Order: sequence, then C-alpha cells, then structure tokens
Amino acid sequence: MTASTTKTAPSQSAAREMTGAEIVVQALVDQGVDTIFGYPGGAVLPIYDALFQDSERNGDRLRHILVRHEQGATHAAEGYARSTGKPGVVLVTSGPGATNAITGIVDALMDSIPMVVFTGQVPTHLIGTDAFQEADTVGITRACTKHNYLVKDAADLPRVIHEAFHIATSGRPGPVLIDIPKDIQFARSVYQGPDEVTFSHGYAPKTKGNPDRIAEAVALIAKARKPVFYTGGGVINAGPGASESLRAFAAMTGAPVTSTLMGLGAFPAADPAWLGMLGMHGTFEANNAMHDCDVMICVGARFDDRVTGRLDAFSPGSKKIHIDIDASSINKNVRVDVGIIGDAGSVLDDLIAAWKAGGHTANRNALDDWWRQIDAWRARQCLSYRASETVIKPQQAIERLYALTKDRDTYITTEVGQHQMWAAQHYRFQEPNRWMTSGGLGTMGYGMPAAIGAQLAHPGSLVIDIAGEASIQMCIQELSTAIQYELPIKIFILNNEWMGMVRQWQQLLHGERYSHSYSESLPDFVKLAEAYGAVGIRCSDPAELDAKILEMIDSPRPVVFDCRVEKNENCLPMIPSGKAHNEMILPDGGEDMGSVIDDAGRRLV
Repeated sequence: MTASTTKTAPSQSAAREMTGAEIVVQALVDQGVDTIFGYPGGAVLPIYDALFQDSERNGDRLRHILVRHEQGATHAAEGYARSTGKPGVVLVTSGPGATNAITGIVDALMDSIPMVVFTGQVPTHLIGTDAFQEADTVGITRACTKHNYLVKDAADLPRVIHEAFHIATSGRPGPVLIDIPKDIQFARSVYQGPDEVTFSHGYAPKTKGNPDRIAEAVALIAKARKPVFYTGGGVINAGPGASESLRAFAAMTGAPVTSTLMGLGAFPAADPAWLGMLGMHGTFEANNAMHDCDVMICVGARFDDRVTGRLDAFSPGSKKIHIDIDASSINKNVRVDVGIIGDAGSVLDDLIAAWKAGGHTANRNALDDWWRQIDAWRARQCLSYRASETVIKPQQAIERLYALTKDRDTYITTEVGQHQMWAAQHYRFQEPNRWMTSGGLGTMGYGMPAAIGAQLAHPGSLVIDIAGEASIQMCIQELSTAIQYELPIKIFILNNEWMGMVRQWQQLLHGERYSHSYSESLPDFVKLAEAYGAVGIRCSDPAELDAKILEMIDSPRPVVFDCRVEKNENCLPMIPSGKAHNEMILPDGGEDMGSVIDDAGRRLV
C-alpha cells in the first residue's frame, strides 16, 4: 500500500544559499507540491513571507489555502491526499496552531493518509521557558505521527523535509510532522534537492511478498470450498493497479469480495461478486460469509474491532491469509495462518502469477454451493426499509443522491455518524479514491474540509459532503474557505435533529435513556448558508427530493442542502458491541428496533 510523490529534477537554485524559510518553499516545489493548507501565526511568518515572495516571482506554483481552523487544514489535506494518492501538506503556527491540528493528524495516522505537517516553534533559545505560544509539539505528536522532527540547525532542513515526504508516502502511509523554530527559519544554509540529500535513517519498507508465503496462500485458496476476500484501505493506498489486480484475482478464484469502510471502491459495487461492506453496519451476506468461510484472504485491512466483532467468535473455522505492508499489523489482533508482508498491489500480482503458474482453477462445484448459500443470505435484503410518501427516509435520500450523481465525475466525503453508515451502505462506489471518510478515529467535522481538499484537487468534479446536522457544525466555519476560493462543494445534510448514532445506541443498548443526544437550538441551515454567501436548499417532501437534489448538483456555487429526514430511523443492520458476525440486528419489516437474526434467518429476539 505505497503512495508516491511526483518529484521534479533539482532546481538550478540547489547550490544557492537560502534562509530556512526559503528552503521550505524550495523543497516543497521540488517535491511536486502544488497546494498547502494553512493558517499563519507569529512563529511561521518567515515561511509565509517566503511564500509571498515566491508567488511574486513564480506565480501560484505553490497555492496556499487559508482555512478557518487548523483542524480544517488537516482534514482538507486528508481529502486532497485520499482523492489523489499524493501527500497533503499543512502549515500552521506554534502552540495552539499545532495543538488544533492534532485531531486531523491522529485521523491521518489511523486511516493511513500521507501527510506532511509543518509547525512553527518558538526560537531555539526559548524552548523550555514556557515562552508565548510554546508547546512541546514533538512530544505531543510523538504518539500520533508516523515520525516527527524538531529542526535545530538550518543545514538539516533540506534532508529533513525530503526525508519526511519519503516516510509519509512509502510503506504504510501516514502523517509526518516537522517542527521548525523561528530562528531556524531566518538562518541561512545551502539548499539540497531530493536527489542530493542522504537520509539519516534506514527506513526501507518491504514491498515484495515472500515467495514461500505466496505459494502457501495460493495452495490454501486453491483448496478452498468457501473462500472470501476481506479488503481494506490498503488496496486503495497501493494505487489503481491494486484494485485492478484484486478484481482479476477474485474473478480467477470465483470468491466473493467484501470491504471495510475504508476500502469501499476498491472493488466495484456493481460486480455480482460484491457482498457489500462488512462489520458493525455491514450487510447480512458479507458478515455471514466472513463467519462461515473456510479461507479468508485479508488484503490491506487490519482486523479492527468494528470489523471483527467478538474476537473469540470471529470466523471460527477458517484459515486466514493476511496481506499488509505494515509488519506490525500481522497477528496483532487476529492470529493468521499465512502472513505476507508487502504492498497490496505487488502481492496480488504475485498471487495471480503463482495461481497461473500452478495451473489452478476454481472448485466450481464447491463454489456453486457456496454461492447458493450467499444468495440465500442476500435474499434477506438486509438494507431494505419501509418507504414513506410523507417523510424522507435517510436511506432513500442516499439512494436518490446516488441515482442522480452516479453518471457524473463524483467524489463523496462524509462526516461521522448514522449518515456516514447510510452513505457506505447505499452509495455504490465503482472505483477507488472516490470515497473519503474518517474510519479509525471517527472524527466528526471531517467531511466538509475534506470536500474542500478534494474539490481543490479535482476542480471540475462534483464533490459532495454527506453530513449530519450535529457533525456538520464541528467545522462549519470552513464554509467560508469554500466561498473565498469559489469551491462549489455540496453539503448534503441528513437532518434528523438527533446525534443519530448516539440516540440509536441509547435506544438499543441503554434502555432508551436519551442523555444529551437531542440537537436543540439548531441553526436555520438555509439562512446560515446564505449568511456565508452559499446557496441554501431545504427539502422535507419525498415528492420534491429529486428536483431539489438536481438543483443542488447544477448550482455553480457552494450549496448547503438541509434534507429533513425521519427522526427516529435506525441504521441497520448492526452487530451489537460484543456480539459475533452471525448475531445481527436486522430491519424487521421497517420497525425501528429491528430483530436479532441468526445465519439461518431465524429471529432470536
């Protein structure tokens, strides 16, 4: 799961002496960076001055996007990175600038998003004196970055910056932070380009899988009677070739394919082999296939708790193959039979080659039985819901949004909550890098700034943030950023006046004690949009939904769409905390509470 940067040849200025601030700017240019998300402050003003002067000399080769909060900068960088495969770049000041960025940095670490964050720091002689806007940024971020640096000598800056991009984008991608004291930004040193520096570390992630382990995996798959692919965000991080290889290998083996939340789009939802998302809000067929399979091929996923459910009941009779570029993920949560360390795309290609070289063919008789069982689970139609002529169901809103945007060049971001899960269930992604959401950290407020990042990366595309009325308010100020840069993002709010997922858990698991989950004193989202200079649209009538979605899509301006939906609808299916894959709460004729259904379709409660 390797992301790569685009490098240009070392500039003619490579041998020139520069200030530390100028070194930062030149290094970014030489790393192929075109967009920076940031917010100025005293400790980074030398870098901002260097950006200004570079713009005067060279035009907007480095485009700076002024966000309204540093958390917005990091999420926008994530959206840019996730939709392009290139690293997102952030520039913030010391103290609160750095601490405000922490949430997005942790989010990027959890979801393997390549990011390089530059933070200002007080002058070196003031470090440790509790100086104005001083914070131990390196100490604070040690646990939430892939690597971090405090630069105390301007001569180290070129190496550190180029090294940071290498670390952020190779192996398992992640955020790298560079803390630069203000005096280092003024100090002068000789610049070196990416091909001139010598890295100080021996970081060389393994991308090629071990041939013996690949042979073992192929032998297991060839003998499987009930195989299943369990795929994650690592397939997407490995580039479009990995998704193509996944599709090819799945077709060869005849095995069904499931995906984590972060892996949606790696395998086309229109393919008959697609079982949907697995895990807590996954489909009945995906979760039961995971539970009953005899060989599980995990590619670029990490067996997190939202997927596995109760560990001692997780796929109890299967042989497990785990492919991941991060060696620490192998056997971390689930013991596997074959662990293959390597890039998802490279390993899939080697598996295909080994399958062909061995003359293997799928066991069609066994697979026919397996698919008959899967079709029986599919017949349960676990994503069904009871439609209404008087109120918009949230599932219906997503289905109509998909139907009206599927033939356009569309990118989807989300906030976090029920709306996020409904989007994952009902918006059918056919290709990678079109879906941006906060998976591991579950960060409310992610979606709108991520949409800004995606829109900047794809200016001619349709970018939609599917939001909830509570989550959207976490970073609502970034609407001002969209207005300033004329970014026509669409914010599609499923407004049920609750913190929906919190309310659902309180209903199902906490005796219907709704403690502080009702969203009181909500703003008028239409007026709020207009106050910022955006377009506001409201819809509560199912008969008007299509027309108003088209009005949103066709607007050349940013739009806030207040979609008033059924207030008490639950997001089902759902595996309750501590339960196994075959102990799911499913919709029961549209009733809110649902029923717990076993894998034979019997109602348990």
